[in-house]
Amino acid sequence: MASHGIPRYSSKEKSEETRQQELRKIEKYQELDRLVRAKIAEQQYTPETLQNISELLTKNPEYYTVWNYRRRVLRHEFTQAASSDSTEAAADQITTLIKNDLLFLMPLLRSFPKCYWIWNYRLWLLDEAKRLLPLSISRRIWEEELALVGKMLRLDSRNFHGWGYRRVVVDTLETLASEEQGESMAQAEFEYAKKMIGTNLSNFSAWHYRTKLIQRLLNEKSATDAERRKMLNDELELIHRALCDPYDQSLWFYHQNLMCTFDPATSGQTMAPNLSPSERLNYVRQEIEEIQDMLDGAEDCKYIYQALIDCTLLASKIEGTMSSGDQQKVLSWISELKKIDPLRRGRWLDFERSLCR
Repeated sequence: MASHGIPRYSSKEKSEETRQQELRKIEKYQELDRLVRAKIAEQQYTPETLQNISELLTKNPEYYTVWNYRRRVLRHEFTQAASSDSTEAAADQITTLIKNDLLFLMPLLRSFPKCYWIWNYRLWLLDEAKRLLPLSISRRIWEEELALVGKMLRLDSRNFHGWGYRRVVVDTLETLASEEQGESMAQAEFEYAKKMIGTNLSNFSAWHYRTKLIQRLLNEKSATDAERRKMLNDELELIHRALCDPYDQSLWFYHQNLMCTFDPATSGQTMAPNLSPSERLNYVRQEIEEIQDMLDGAEDCKYIYQALIDCTLLASKIEGTMSSGDQQKVLSWISELKKIDPLRRGRWLDFERSLCR
């Protein structure tokens, strides 16, 4: 009995009841799994089988074998639809099948946004649209997908699955558009990445996307050296503004990427490949000064010291030698890193010894 706030059942009885509930759930899941496998083995590719598969995947979307079962059932339904006497009716039926399946995936993606199998299956569906439907219809489905992934990234702007998926969708749309003499989407996507960075400076995926788009934009417009230098200056100015928070590692990754522009080993594949050695050195020296200014009030930020070391080593690489003054600076920065980054003390000691040889 329950009286004066005392629970009716003991914790032991409750836990036993919970255990029994869990066992019943497991039994139901196993029964459903056996049912689905039996139907697939018998090639019962029916709407009922598809519904059973939906129930199973809703319980466990990581069950990749069942995604392959779903493909078999859908392919069977596509084949049946394609056998229609009317081409238009066949396209309508296939479109409905694909759109219904895309809708089925939405709650799964919301609950499991980082499940590879859901993303892979969704792309398979879209590829089937491209393969089976007229260009105008398949392109409209892919355009709707771009709008959808935009909404998803607004909800979780740092989901790298979503960013990778967006690249695939954009690439496909450009391929489909090329069949109709469409334009490149690089400029629009560049603006999109810029907007997403403005919303969240820590969005590493958006910064990474930006690096890929910059090269495309410059190449597509056959940019002159002056235009390329302007792009470089704009990017350096942008990252300097962003680094008002020097503790954000995402920003330093992008900064590192920009520094490749001045590395003699990689400069030929960057946004400004034709800078002279003296121009590269000048950029790097200015960068060292800029980063040193960040130390004021952020003396405990290891990323600043790492960037100072990397830039100084890059300057030495361009010059072909390291001055004793630069060596002393690097050793002093390593000394600071040994104190504020004790977990990597061994790494910094090895680095220190390599400089002193």
